[in-house]
Amino acid sequence: MNAPAPLPIDVDAHALVAQIRDLARDAGFQRMGISGIELGEDEAHLRSWLAEGLYGTMEWMARHGDRRARPAELVPGTLRVISVGLDYGPDDHDDSWRTLADGSRAYVARYALGRDYHKLMRNRLQKLADRIAGLVGPFGHRVFVDSAPVLERALARNAGLGWIGKHTCLIDRDGGSWFFLGEIYIDLPLPVDPPATAHCGTCTRCIDICPTGAIVAPQRLDARRCISYLTIELKGPIPVELRDKIGNRVFGCDDCQIVCPWNRFARPTEQSDFQPRHSLDNAELATLFRWTEEEFLSRTEGSPLRRAGYERWLRNLAVGLGNAPSSIPVLEALQARRDDPSELVREHVEWALAQHAGRAPA
Repeated sequence: MNAPAPLPIDVDAHALVAQIRDLARDAGFQRMGISGIELGEDEAHLRSWLAEGLYGTMEWMARHGDRRARPAELVPGTLRVISVGLDYGPDDHDDSWRTLADGSRAYVARYALGRDYHKLMRNRLQKLADRIAGLVGPFGHRVFVDSAPVLERALARNAGLGWIGKHTCLIDRDGGSWFFLGEIYIDLPLPVDPPATAHCGTCTRCIDICPTGAIVAPQRLDARRCISYLTIELKGPIPVELRDKIGNRVFGCDDCQIVCPWNRFARPTEQSDFQPRHSLDNAELATLFRWTEEEFLSRTEGSPLRRAGYERWLRNLAVGLGNAPSSIPVLEALQARRDDPSELVREHVEWALAQHAGRAPA
């Protein structure tokens, strides 16, 4: 950005914000707010979290740490941040519990059942920025969708979209936590929204239910124990002591969100791109484990599952199969990959088979 763009003299700033809200709604976003760029307390929280090494192997979290909490250093000239939320929630929370309770089925985090959200949100945000330019003329801006060092939850909280829950997800009291976040950094001195206030109270359901005890304190997540980190970000072997706690969660984990009382108010997504593909919401572990790499690449085109890659996908499924009830299909699926080309996969397969040793097939 160059020098910040002043608002045209004849523009009513509050009326302009109301117009931008309408444009955001027209673009398909269910929530929108505007915040300033001061994130001092959040920067201190981030530094403390990084100093404790709770980010695991996600070195990118430690890079550009100061810029993450200082929007004007990331994008010079930034005065305000427009934050938006896009719902992706499931139709039926009970179905999530049923899948988790059925050890032969694979649980995939609800956000990853359909198409990847990044491109869709980025396109909508850019169109929103273009329409704002139609109201005020050219202005400095930059669009982000999980694509740069941005403290998106802190900015969204300050913009009034919701508060950061004890599980570290953002919660909207009128819509729960099943929504994606995106931002437009802008150089327009628009009025800001009041920040959201917290309403978790004494509830600790998310902390209590975490399978691996990853929520070590309110708003404090040890990524090294988090199933989402272990099944998506971790590139090497999953720690042996955590494997049996993962259950059938093969890509991400939603337990802390499913159990949250505020998600009673979540609205199911109307976005067709986020609907489950290839029956991933009802798939058998053994069936997925038989996918070839070509099938994996074909069936995950445009999907968040691509982030893990085929090798780690098999690693995760091997853990799930090791935790599954013993059955002939489960044992046959594992036996078929004892000689897999990947040492990582082979080691997890052997661990899984060892879990079944002595069990009678169902």
